[in-house]
Amino acid sequence: MGDTQDWAAGPGAAERARSVLAAAWSCAVTADGAREEYVGAHTVTGDGGVLLDVPEDSALFAAALCAPRGEPTAVLEFADVAPVPVRQRIRARLWLAGWFSQRGARLLFTPTRVVLRRPSGAVLIELEEYAAARPDPLATAEAQLLTHLADSHPDAVERLTRLVRPESLHAVTRVAPLAVDRHGLTLRIERTRAHGDVRLAFHTPADDVSQLTERMHALLTQAAAACPRALQRHRADGDR
Repeated sequence: MGDTQDWAAGPGAAERARSVLAAAWSCAVTADGAREEYVGAHTVTGDGGVLLDVPEDSALFAAALCAPRGEPTAVLEFADVAPVPVRQRIRARLWLAGWFSQRGARLLFTPTRVVLRRPSGAVLIELEEYAAARPDPLATAEAQLLTHLADSHPDAVERLTRLVRPESLHAVTRVAPLAVDRHGLTLRIERTRAHGDVRLAFHTPADDVSQLTERMHALLTQAAAACPRALQRHRADGDR
């Protein structure tokens, strides 16, 4: 099931890719026919390169040193996983093809091809656009923000459904916060056998967590003035 409400302003593909990269804690590396998983081992340079800490006796380190300089010899994969448990929890995947070079005790990965896959499809991102983009300012705080909203303020999540078109709430069984960025909040609308996503836009972008708090209060104020949605009735209808 696709989006159930018109999509509001959101980050572009390059910014989304850099946000996935900034927030990811792990990555998979495929090089020289082998695939290795690394957790908490990478950092990101200002232009989107990836510095990777790997053991000097690893096959990846040896393959990187022996590979032809400047030729694409490896692929890095990052998964963007929703912090709140929902169906189809992977929101996007980012693939970087490129080559490694040694930087002291670490390996520097230089991308030559960047592909972002979201539910709407895959996008090939221009390298200059990718290098110039910056992560969403809320990217590294998003997981904590969403889990706090879901665990500590479920009443606020339900109140926000007053901003959702009534037809999008038909037979709903659960509503959960799926994503947040400087442009808005996305809710996952789940039904017994299907789901959809609804975007609630902020009146202006939020550049930090304090501004996000103000934007969320503005949404809740707007929701308080809207007609209540009979979620319990919809849930009962969907469970029959």
